[in-house]
Amino acid sequence: MKTLAALFVIALAFFAYFYFHRPISYPPGVLIDSEPTQIAIGDGEQEIEHGRYHLKPLARFKLDARILHRKTYGYDRGAKLVPVDLAVGWGAMSDQAVLDRLTISQSMRFYWYEYQSPPIPKDQIISHSTNLHVIPASPAIAAFCKSLRQGELVHLEGELVEATGPEIGTWRSSLTRTDSGNGACELMLVENCAKLDPAVRKATALVTR
Repeated sequence: MKTLAALFVIALAFFAYFYFHRPISYPPGVLIDSEPTQIAIGDGEQEIEHGRYHLKPLARFKLDARILHRKTYGYDRGAKLVPVDLAVGWGAMSDQAVLDRLTISQSMRFYWYEYQSPPIPKDQIISHSTNLHVIPASPAIAAFCKSLRQGELVHLEGELVEATGPEIGTWRSSLTRTDSGNGACELMLVENCAKLDPAVRKATALVTR
């Protein structure tokens, strides 16, 4: 009897975990209609010491986006600097009708999408989504990013950087949204973040460093 009770509790815990971490769906329509904002930083900007890593700011960057997928990394050579990658989308890539026709995944520090037939032109998929390599500015921001569910709407602010340090050599952010393949991801020091209320598209509680 005790064994059955224990199995029931374990099954209930698994159900609760997967229920509360399931992807979030919405009615069809664009949820994020704004583009990311990027402002170039000159060579005179002070560089940042981040633990064992040296960060050179390249641009100030902020965006509202939908989480398309999240992947945590614990053992690759970049994991100590970048513990989580966020695949994010905006514009057409925040529309449920588009995303329902795509299969999205992450692995090996890349974001992948597959389709039977493209729901929108491929260049729009590329220009309205990206894979963010997240450098959290604080433990609270790290916990926030690791907890995000597929489908949540978020606001992120920080800097695109070039990082140097042990095991990573030089790791430089992309500075354009129209590239793809190796080197096309953004390497972002996230300094402020918040979930967006889908009803009003405004931030709830802001998480800062």
